[in-house]
Amino acid sequence: MRRVGDTAIAAVTAVALGTGALLLVGGGDTGSPPQPSAAQARGGAGQAGRAPATPALPPSPPDRVRIPAIGVDAPLTGLGLTPTGSLDVPPAERKNLAGWYEAGTTPGEKGTAIVAGHVDNAEGPAVFFRLGALEKGGTIEVDRRDGGVAVFTVDAVEVYAAEDFPDEKVYGAALRPELRVITCGGGYSRGTGYQGNVVVFAHLTGSR
Repeated sequence: MRRVGDTAIAAVTAVALGTGALLLVGGGDTGSPPQPSAAQARGGAGQAGRAPATPALPPSPPDRVRIPAIGVDAPLTGLGLTPTGSLDVPPAERKNLAGWYEAGTTPGEKGTAIVAGHVDNAEGPAVFFRLGALEKGGTIEVDRRDGGVAVFTVDAVEVYAAEDFPDEKVYGAALRPELRVITCGGGYSRGTGYQGNVVVFAHLTGSR
């Protein structure tokens, strides 16, 4: 089991997100989603031990996520765990809907907050189709239910094969407010769907 905030997520979460059966199947004839280049990766085990760049915000559920560089402006729904302990996903038919893990850290408070969404569905591209095109230094904004906006700066964008998914790096606890945005990625097979996941690593750099 891996812990996100105060709640454990089974290690099979990465496999479930990467099978294509949960986050996405199909894709139509719109072409493949962009994948991050090696230049967008970062070395080492991440920056979870470093001091926060800006003070953490009090807990507040999020309502919306915006990523201007790739045209994302989507409502957020709460996600729980499946009976097997893996992260649930938003309804596939609602392609402009993302979800956040509501039993864990809320975006902006100290710790690792998790947002996930589909890369496509049977009708074509979905909310995070262009997630792999995001670059270091990009901005992610999260509208919070308390009326504030948490602003995150992208530290890295990486793609992992399902069998090599680094659970601790992605889901592990952080000493500053951090955000992970996850969708399917990597190679694609009609038989098994996407073979891995694209993960964006970001940290809180402002609020308003």
